[in-house]
Amino acid sequence: MTDTKKKPAKRTESTETWTAEEKAAMQEHAKDLKARKSGKKVDGEADLLAKIADMPPADRALAERIHAIVKATAPNLVPRTWYGMPAWSREDGKLVCFFQASAKFKARYATFGFEEHAKLDDGTMWPTSFAVTTEFSDADEKTLTALLKKAVG
Repeated sequence: MTDTKKKPAKRTESTETWTAEEKAAMQEHAKDLKARKSGKKVDGEADLLAKIADMPPADRALAERIHAIVKATAPNLVPRTWYGMPAWSREDGKLVCFFQASAKFKARYATFGFEEHAKLDDGTMWPTSFAVTTEFSDADEKTLTALLKKAVG
């Protein structure tokens, strides 16, 4: 991975609670909720693929690979967006996992995370979010595959 130092998202005023990126994510989430609650048929995969297509090249390649892994490993998960990010949920709409591009909040790495409906419980403490870089290897793919299998139970 090249050492591209990105500046974290900045708050525009010291009195503001949310960054512009955080506000945009919340607006995306509100839009998603409104569409789902309206009863309209939502094409979650088309939304997810559109979000991936809008990503910078490195994030896009990683997101495309992860989407393929999720589809192959857990075909019962439903593609969708969540706060403007690619995500996958159970058929009942409960979120299981998501991909956050590094560009989303100007972070130095992307994130693959699991939400509370993922069945990853292991003792009293377990990881739910993983930093993912463009060097995502075959070994990393095997790790993610195993986590996804466990998450969907």
